Amino acid sequence: MELREIVEGIKRALDEADAAREEALRITREVVRLSGDAVKAIHRDDLETARKRLENAQKLVEMLRESLKPYPMLYYSGYVQSAHQEFVEATLLLAYREGREFPSPWDLGVPEADYLLGLGDFIGELRRHFLLLLLRGEIGEAEGVYHFMEELYEELMTLEYPKGLVNIRTKQDQARHVLERTLEDLTRAKLNKELEEKLEAALKDGF
Repeated sequence: MELREIVEGIKRALDEADAAREEALRITREVVRLSGDAVKAIHRDDLETARKRLENAQKLVEMLRESLKPYPMLYYSGYVQSAHQEFVEATLLLAYREGREFPSPWDLGVPEADYLLGLGDFIGELRRHFLLLLLRGEIGEAEGVYHFMEELYEELMTLEYPKGLVNIRTKQDQARHVLERTLEDLTRAKLNKELEEKLEAALKDGF
């Protein structure tokens, strides 16, 4: 085969891969947008809207997996992984708020490593839910969220893998920091509540 023919064949293959890459970028941006919208809706207690957004995101995740089967180097790239993380994070948050079982990476059709990274981010959204409960004065419910965050953190800490396989160490460090801050907020809120109750009791007793 002449060198020119070889180069032409390579160009055709790369042109096809580049077209697939552009389409994947478009799809991942939409997955990220829908997942972000779902998270916002969940924190507004609009779970129906969140479900619809994630149903659409799930279809795109499946489309992405099928379209990139011939291009594994693209499927396991950073931008696809990031989109999977956002989708997993939002899906886990919705499952938690709805009180149902959590879907697995195999249920969602995402790589296990991407799922773990989304699981690591999930704890941050739980903190946001925790803070919203505190703002509403629902300290008991907030404490329940904190205890679940503790359980999640303990599960994350059982994972010990090299960065080249899954960069879970960064998520573990972030989760530890989030958990420490959340405990501080919970302790402060409970102390303030106790003080308020004591003051109210003292006022009733005429002191």
